[in-house]
Amino acid sequence: MRDLELSSFQPRSDLAVEDENVLPNRDKNGIIVNEREVDDITIVHVDIDEEGANRTGREPGNYLTLETLGIREKDTKMQASLIRVLSEEFKAFMEACGLNEKSSCLVIGLGNRDVTPDALGPKTVEQLVVTRHLFELGHMENEDEYRNVSAMAPGVMGVTGIETSEVLFGIVEKTKPDFVVAVDALAARSIERVNATIQISDTGIHPGSGVKNARKQLNEETLGVPVIGIGIPTVVDAVSITSDTIDFLFKHFGREVKDRENPTSVLTPPGMTFGERKQLDDEDLPNENDRKKYFGIVGTLEDEDKRQLIQEVLNPLGHNLMVTPKEVDTFMEDMANVVAESLNIAFHKAVTTESSGHYTHE
Repeated sequence: MRDLELSSFQPRSDLAVEDENVLPNRDKNGIIVNEREVDDITIVHVDIDEEGANRTGREPGNYLTLETLGIREKDTKMQASLIRVLSEEFKAFMEACGLNEKSSCLVIGLGNRDVTPDALGPKTVEQLVVTRHLFELGHMENEDEYRNVSAMAPGVMGVTGIETSEVLFGIVEKTKPDFVVAVDALAARSIERVNATIQISDTGIHPGSGVKNARKQLNEETLGVPVIGIGIPTVVDAVSITSDTIDFLFKHFGREVKDRENPTSVLTPPGMTFGERKQLDDEDLPNENDRKKYFGIVGTLEDEDKRQLIQEVLNPLGHNLMVTPKEVDTFMEDMANVVAESLNIAFHKAVTTESSGHYTHE
């Protein structure tokens, strides 16, 4: 097979944990990665300095990722746990950025509210506890219990005709918040992370970059104040879906072969899970000889080479679509609520998990 040009087919992800230059180089060359688990939520903190930024192409800064498949299942108990953990992590993130309880905040809901997978930002700001007008009018009696918070959804340039950064620069210049929080939908390069991951970063946010429709970056350099980005991947491209499906085929085949070779270890017939989600992992992969025997040359390709080949096939045909799960309508409502409630708790002392009916469970 002829050589392929990697740079032309580099898949794009907004998630630092999906960058092939980040996790394999953890704890060296300017990249520090710490991983822990809280209440079935995997938390990964990635710290990239200038050296690491030069190697990865990522902005230098801190990236915090929370991941749990449970949030896809409308599991209200898991959503409550995620709200608690996300609010605690966001508080710590603000402190690490040098912000205190008196720091005023402007929350920006990026995206198009009329396009469901892009509506996370606008739906989130609708549920925030905003207080700036009360501070301005002198009607805020318990200032120690509430933060000065304002919020708005600027829309997208295709609708307004105005670059989002231009709108925000004017608002920031006029209202003078101490920091900005930008909430946006992201793009992933793995179907397992779609609708299952939340990323927080102090590097700001690059609207539209995941779908190659990048607008001007929103960060401290462009807006003049610290910018914290919060995003959830809601779309994935067809290249990633095809590549992941091939990997699942390999693992499924490997699992079936192992089960047939060791029938005494199998309690149920192959493929039967009785309503439980089937789990496949790297241990299920067949060896390279078996992959080549049953899948030909595709079975021998490294991950990046496989993605290159798929993209080389799909792009000229115009079939490298951006795809979102069919449950996205319900998911966006749930996750906008999770993000908004987490921010409300992180911003305001008076708002707690016990003060909202969302967290009352049997």
